[in-house]
Amino acid sequence: MIFGKIEYLNLLPFHLFLKRHLRYSIEKKAWQKRGSVPSEINRAFGKRRIDAAVISSVKSGKCRCTDFGIVADGEVQSVLLFPGKPGSDRESDTSNMLAKVLGLEGKVLIGDKALRRRLRNPEEESVDLAAAWKERLSLPFVFARLCAHSRHFRRVDRLTKLFFAHPQKIPHRVLKIEARKRDIEVEQLKAYLECIHYRIGWREKRALKRFLWLVRRKGGMTQV
Repeated sequence: MIFGKIEYLNLLPFHLFLKRHLRYSIEKKAWQKRGSVPSEINRAFGKRRIDAAVISSVKSGKCRCTDFGIVADGEVQSVLLFPGKPGSDRESDTSNMLAKVLGLEGKVLIGDKALRRRLRNPEEESVDLAAAWKERLSLPFVFARLCAHSRHFRRVDRLTKLFFAHPQKIPHRVLKIEARKRDIEVEQLKAYLECIHYRIGWREKRALKRFLWLVRRKGGMTQV
C-alpha cells in the first residue's frame, strides 16, 4: 500500500503513528517518499498513484473516507486570509474554496508558512478562515479526510480506529526537532496542535455536508 503524506505540522501526531504501524518497511519508505502539499496529494490520489491519503475535504465527495480528518472547531492559525488583492494558495484546494463560500476576498495562505507568518506578525490584519466559518455557522470545519481506494479501505479504516484508541504522545525531543525545522517555538507548536482534532463525529459530518453543498452552489468540484 502506498500512503500519501502531507508535509504539514498539523498531521504530526498521525505521522508518528504511521511510522510505528505501517506494516512493511517498503510501505514506510514509500510513505516517506510521497510527501507533498495537499493539492499535489489530491491529484496523486485521483490518478491512483497512491492508495490512501489525507485529501482535501472539497475533493472527497465521491471518495471512500474514514472518520479521520483535520478539523478545527474555531481558530486554526494556519489557514488565513489577508485582506487586499485576491489570491489563491496553490498548495490548497479546500481553503481557497472556503474563502469563496464565505464571500471573503484577499490572499489565502495555508500550512506552516501561514502559521509562521501569524506568529511573527500577530498585529497584521488577517482572517482565520476556520474561525470565520465557526462564527457564521456555529460548526467545526473539516479541512481534510483520510480516504483510501476500495482495495485498501478496510485496512486504513482499522488504522484510524487504532489511532483513536491510542492517542499519540509526542516526545519532547520530537517537538524540539519539529519546532526547529519550522522556525517556531516548542510552546507555539504545542498550542497550535491544540487547535486541531482528528475525529469526524456527527457535528463534523454535518459541517462537511453543509460545506460541500455550498461548494456545489458555487460551481466548485467536490471530487478528485
